[in-house]
Amino acid sequence: MNDQLKDTRIVFMGTPEFAVASLDALVKAGARIVGVVTAPDKPAGRGMKLNESAVKQYAATNGLHLLQPVKLKDPAFLEALQSLRADLQVVVAFRMLPEVVWNMPPLGTINLHGSLLPQYRGAAPINWAVINGEIETGVTTFKLQHEIDTGNILLQNSFAIGEDDTAGDVHDYMKEVGAKLLVKTVEGLVTGTIEEQPQAGILKSEAGTPKPIIDTDNRTSGDEATTILKHAPKIFTETCKIDWHKTSFEIHNLIRGLSPYPGAFTYLQDKVLKIYHSKKEIAPPTIPIGTADTNGKTYLKFACADGYIHVLDLQLEGKKRMTIEEFLRGYRF
Repeated sequence: MNDQLKDTRIVFMGTPEFAVASLDALVKAGARIVGVVTAPDKPAGRGMKLNESAVKQYAATNGLHLLQPVKLKDPAFLEALQSLRADLQVVVAFRMLPEVVWNMPPLGTINLHGSLLPQYRGAAPINWAVINGEIETGVTTFKLQHEIDTGNILLQNSFAIGEDDTAGDVHDYMKEVGAKLLVKTVEGLVTGTIEEQPQAGILKSEAGTPKPIIDTDNRTSGDEATTILKHAPKIFTETCKIDWHKTSFEIHNLIRGLSPYPGAFTYLQDKVLKIYHSKKEIAPPTIPIGTADTNGKTYLKFACADGYIHVLDLQLEGKKRMTIEEFLRGYRF
């Protein structure tokens, strides 16, 4: 056990199951977690029973001090947070923090982000990396500052994305890779062995304000090279609707990039059909683009720009999720 890690007071901030892996890794590494901040309980389900976050459940099970603020600028929360006297704050899958929070501890606040920054800044880096057909992604630890996901990089680790991996597959692998990187980052910070690196793709304006480069080529101007930045905005309903005029490659990537949640969708006989797994068939389509073809027993496929998308795993509106074999046994066209 690293004595400096044991003596460093850490506040952890996170909410979903993804963050639990990182919190657990810190606890097992001997980190001194003096407080855990997570989202308030929310009503869910038909009975509107209060639902506790995965991080809250872990904190309660392990006897960690818990804070669940509704508003991060609430004076009562800020006072409670200050009273924990944290040397360092760690953020994994949490909300955007106001400066009064992230600037509080002397060692600052670090974040674990699900991409190789500066690529895929934003709310949905895993989804967009898969949707865009990337063959590699990774995790980055960085210091929080004013602009979202633009702080100085501490450490990074990359890994491959398989051609049929879904966002869920990447998520599950990434949470373990990220947890290990986070522990290594915290150990490096408390021992002073990590050197912060400004993100590539950021220039300073004349006023000295960091400004992300969004040029769409690789030209250089003077001594300053531009970087193509791909972004990861929130996923909206319109993002999830399949455009069958696109290629099988693009549609297959959209389906796996939105699986298991929120799910890419189309329509089958006027009902919403979510598709979670698919395969490509490259062949000149013999039916109108966007229409379905099936033998009623073994396959269901939709025509697209350069062939077909075979549906392998789906959920029809009002029904449970099932394999294509289960679906075709009970569905009548």
